[in-house]
Amino acid sequence: MELSAEANYVLRFINQTNRSIFLTGKAGTGKTTLLKEIIKSTHKNCVVVAPTGIAALNAGGVTIHSMFQLPFGGFIPDNSTPQFLENSKFETKATLRRHFKMSGLKKSVIQNMELLIIDEVSMLRSDLMDAIDFMLQSVRRKNLPFGGVQVLFIGDLLQLPPIIRDEEWRTLRTYYKGKFFFHSHVIQQNPPLYIELSKIFRQTDEQFISVLNNLRNNQISQSDIQILNQFVQPNFDLKANKGYITLTTHNVKADSINSQSLLDLKGKSKVYEALIVGDFPDKIYPLEEKLELKVGAQVMFIKNDLSFDKNYFNGKMGVIKSLSDEEIMVHFPEENKTIEVERYEWQNIRYYVDENTKEINEEVLGTFTHYPIKLAWAITVHKSQGLTFDKAALDVSQVFLPGQAYVALSRLRSLNGLVLLSPLQMNGISSDQDVMEYAENKATEALLENSLKQETRNFIHNYLKSSFDWTDLAQEWRNHQFSYNENSELSAKSKHAVWAKKQTEFIESLLDPSRKFIAQLNTLFKDGEVDFEFVYERIQAAYSYFLQPLDNLVYEILWKIEEVIRIKKVKAFYDELVVLEALQVKAVLQLMKAKLLIETVVKGETISKEKLSSEAIKFYKIRKLETIREEFKNLNVTLIEDEVDLERYTKKKKTVKEPKKSTVQETYELWLEKNSIKEIAAIRKLTTQTIGGHIAKLIETETIAITDVLPEEKIQELAKAFKGYKEETLNGLKEQYGDKFTWDELKMFKASL
Repeated sequence: MELSAEANYVLRFINQTNRSIFLTGKAGTGKTTLLKEIIKSTHKNCVVVAPTGIAALNAGGVTIHSMFQLPFGGFIPDNSTPQFLENSKFETKATLRRHFKMSGLKKSVIQNMELLIIDEVSMLRSDLMDAIDFMLQSVRRKNLPFGGVQVLFIGDLLQLPPIIRDEEWRTLRTYYKGKFFFHSHVIQQNPPLYIELSKIFRQTDEQFISVLNNLRNNQISQSDIQILNQFVQPNFDLKANKGYITLTTHNVKADSINSQSLLDLKGKSKVYEALIVGDFPDKIYPLEEKLELKVGAQVMFIKNDLSFDKNYFNGKMGVIKSLSDEEIMVHFPEENKTIEVERYEWQNIRYYVDENTKEINEEVLGTFTHYPIKLAWAITVHKSQGLTFDKAALDVSQVFLPGQAYVALSRLRSLNGLVLLSPLQMNGISSDQDVMEYAENKATEALLENSLKQETRNFIHNYLKSSFDWTDLAQEWRNHQFSYNENSELSAKSKHAVWAKKQTEFIESLLDPSRKFIAQLNTLFKDGEVDFEFVYERIQAAYSYFLQPLDNLVYEILWKIEEVIRIKKVKAFYDELVVLEALQVKAVLQLMKAKLLIETVVKGETISKEKLSSEAIKFYKIRKLETIREEFKNLNVTLIEDEVDLERYTKKKKTVKEPKKSTVQETYELWLEKNSIKEIAAIRKLTTQTIGGHIAKLIETETIAITDVLPEEKIQELAKAFKGYKEETLNGLKEQYGDKFTWDELKMFKASL
């Protein structure tokens, strides 16, 4: 993928510094594409959040409130007792600390987090930003901005502003200068680097780009207004001019245009329902659960086509050509092309820490599968964010927020597709003054270059230092040693006191040499140019010296856990050991990564996910456990009473998750493991219908043969039925043969032709 210069800077700042970044850019500059590239290539433990359920779903993350266990309501950034107003609720640091219990799973994710990506940050209120900072500092027990986590803020501040009710603002304005995320105390004191993507991929019409820029920057002139008002057509007949979507400011208006236009069409309507499996709350449904359509209905796609064909994009318009129970055909008049719409799968996820690699992974809790289209005679400006239209009629006579006219106009590719239903007035167009002033902080090329150099040096220095600093780890071992109740000689735990003392003394013996080595590192990074070749030599020597003793401690604690699993009534002891084991394994893995990091730097290569991982890191704990369990077998340990005992304390193991694959690829890998369609559906929390669709795709690309899926007899019957059949839809065959063939069988056979 080709990236602009600014986008490349963002990627490098994320992977080789710890600097927080505000990434912005006009509509159509590729912020979403860059977000995907960052998630794919970063070596850091990354979590994506957004202010609303829909925004989180679109970014492939979770909501801010669920991730940080935040209440709905205002946040006062001190320890006072809040005054509750009749309709407004406020939390303070004191009440947040008191009320909010966080699950171990969530705590573990926050403690292991290295990069937090906040998408659609324009909607994020200043008080909520301070609440996030407070929660991160509290859970991570680090008195640093965001608890030491690097934050990437993504959004366009000239699009949707945060919503604060007047009543709430009367209280909050005594604490905040304004309502935007950059008014928060944490951002005021620690401003992120402001990087703007400037290359526009959506528009290529120079005159239009110039008008949009002026509109965006509060510099719109009378001549710009005149250019736009050439496109005013108050009596524009939308019925006669197919392919235009009306952009309006109110939901009620958009809904009534869509339902009336559907009603006006002749013919029977068909209703398609979403397929929902597992946990998928209705408040984050990306579409209405029921989709009512008729032949001739104007629709638009709300996602990009993930397949190789790239038949549609987010916002592409088309017309319904034919409908049947399992098929929707959409025609694109401009290209004179018809395609079958396939269902799209949205995932509700949660994050967890892989206990073997200590990496943050995603677990799918539920899926929502539906046709990614909606009626498109009208849409609100608010819901049009992120969409691209070729033709639109703008009803912006009642623009009610600064920037809404900009959002509406910037959805279009060019002025050729523009119709204004009323002349554009100067009022209501100006962008927020605070936002315009904040935009003056944009980083110059020179600042980016110098900052990247300095911050990269700091990042490498701090990464190497922290990889050899085991002060906190030693303290955890001390705490563990002190927790033994030496008097109670009857407790099962007390029998292990001598072991704990020995391990604690062992880790403490490493602290002095590690302090001396860190002091040496500090000298090497002190000033001027760093001799990385020499740093590399020192790291290699220190790695050889420290790895074995740290590795021995991992062995000791994993052995102890295996022993304790086999004893009854020591759950609390087991839990303590698991916490220690996580920290001990993490220390070894970070040491291994530090060695890879300095090797990458010396070779002059880019620091990335690929460079900082290896087979040894990925399977370190798994291989160690295999060795220990083998040894236990050889010892013929008789403590096991039955197999159930082994699982007494251990949670269900999560499989090591590979980087995200396409949904069809995941199905294919499960198919190779000899799972049936029904079994794959259960494993993936999808319907058998969806998996059947994946299998049809795999047959079409000749990845699997139809003979592996359907019996020979069935294939011969289908061959007879398809003989001489020329229709582009399968509906005629389905009507002719009824229950003799399922939709899946028809689709699979068609795919094999």
